[in-house]
Amino acid sequence: MAININNLNNVTQVQQNQKAQVKQQASESANTQSQVRTVGKDSVSITPQAKQLNELQKKSSEGPGIDQKKIDELKKAISSGEYKVDPEKLAASIADFEFKLL
Repeated sequence: MAININNLNNVTQVQQNQKAQVKQQASESANTQSQVRTVGKDSVSITPQAKQLNELQKKSSEGPGIDQKKIDELKKAISSGEYKVDPEKLAASIADFEFKLL
């Protein structure tokens, strides 16, 4: 009479192990396929700041060009000492600009 100490001849246990391995392989295969599908879905989004910058660039390119005549007049006035700055008007303009930024 032979005694099966390690349960090596138990066919049911071997079949259960095989089924478990098949399920695990199927699960791993499904995970791999879902990862491949996920990788294939790229997307791009533009931030609101980027949209605003794009609009500002369009506006600046559509705006008037450089008035070279005005620049030459200002340079001449500054170099000759005729250009005078009104400090109160300058301060008011700076303050107005700062308030518009907020």
